[in-house]
Amino acid sequence: MPGIHQFDTTMRLLHKVLDLRQKNQEIIGSNIANAETPGYSAQTFSFEQQLHSALSDNDLRAVVTQPNHIPLAPASLDQVSGTVTTTRDATGIGDENSVSVDQEMVNLSQNQILYEAAVTMLNKKLAMVKYTVNGGA
Repeated sequence: MPGIHQFDTTMRLLHKVLDLRQKNQEIIGSNIANAETPGYSAQTFSFEQQLHSALSDNDLRAVVTQPNHIPLAPASLDQVSGTVTTTRDATGIGDENSVSVDQEMVNLSQNQILYEAAVTMLNKKLAMVKYTVNGGA
């Protein structure tokens, strides 16, 4: 039954996206909270490329042939965890804090919009299930 598998994949994807967006929110919040901390290095969280790689139906996916090999991309949705990158202050002046509050506020707003979009899609998906279970009533 390909329809059920597709539904299950969509639900798992939305759940994973919500988890990753929450982690991104925490990192952005930490950056904003430490905007005045001398020597603090801003962090960024990215997961979109890993998510895309895990979802692609490419038959040419790299295969790990030895247990000590490092996988090139996540093999499944469950393995997507994102990457935290630290940005050090490159100006060499001031307190060596690399947080730009303006940029972090933009990142915060963008992340919130994308989180709410995922919640809306999940709610619509659940409403469709409820409609179907109730026999279209």
